[in-house]
Amino acid sequence: MLTGLVYVAAGFVSGHFRKDLLPRGEEVSWRALCRTIASHLRFERPSAAEAWSYNLLQRLSYLFVIFALFPLVIWTGLAMSPAFTSALPESVTLLGGRQSARTIHFFVAVSLLLFLLVHVGMVWFAGFRSRMRTMITGRIDGSLEDA
Repeated sequence: MLTGLVYVAAGFVSGHFRKDLLPRGEEVSWRALCRTIASHLRFERPSAAEAWSYNLLQRLSYLFVIFALFPLVIWTGLAMSPAFTSALPESVTLLGGRQSARTIHFFVAVSLLLFLLVHVGMVWFAGFRSRMRTMITGRIDGSLEDA
């Protein structure tokens, strides 16, 4: 949890969320979203210019994971803890009880796992070696298209 808080604080301080994750004005439309989803479903590789920035679907999914799924999985996890619920009983009441917290926690955890699998699959599809080389070294070298 501490790592997540540090990440969110650093993201706000550095402007990462505003610069890299908030959708731009021209991107916020059903047409743009449908176009992005269609290109993903056709397994189109991103162009060199597109490969090094987030597209609309990535921006929306990262924002959803960071600001909705992670806080929800933490909250529901704490709501299942007897120590936490004895100190803050309203945390469980807001979720509809301990069993509801378990159910929500399960579905959020499955959603996070699905996000992870799709994320790794898309990195693999987009050119695993070059992406991993860039993630590890921080330098953009080599072909974007090598697999």
